[in-house]
Amino acid sequence: MPMPKSVTKFSKNGVTFTSSVDRVNYTLGELTRAALKDVGKYVCRETRKKIRRRTGRVAKNTQYWVRRKETDLQVGFKPGGFYGGFQELGTKNIPKQAALYNSVAENIPMIINIESQYLSALENEAQALTMIDESEEVGDGE
Repeated sequence: MPMPKSVTKFSKNGVTFTSSVDRVNYTLGELTRAALKDVGKYVCRETRKKIRRRTGRVAKNTQYWVRRKETDLQVGFKPGGFYGGFQELGTKNIPKQAALYNSVAENIPMIINIESQYLSALENEAQALTMIDESEEVGDGE
């Protein structure tokens, strides 16, 4: 979705009002998505470090998803890393490892730092537009 170029202008009693609500909504949404993408990359990287490796399939299949409509972040395992869920939650035979949960819980200050870098860019529209990248929706966290 490209940046809306239209600006609504209207006059009332000799005063001209200019509304840039569409541009602001777009910038807010895209900065939020960009921040979530960076958080997803960071969480995937930290999770890979904590996963016990036998074949390496679980770590390779750790992925994040940033959804556009809901503007939320999901981090998990692709189908190739099926047993990652067993390692994360534990079973009768496999002890709970909770690599994904621990990666997020231990790095909350860093996640807040990543988010704040993007949201502080709202003060300067030019800086905000350089941080927006519309190309990537799903990444493998590299």
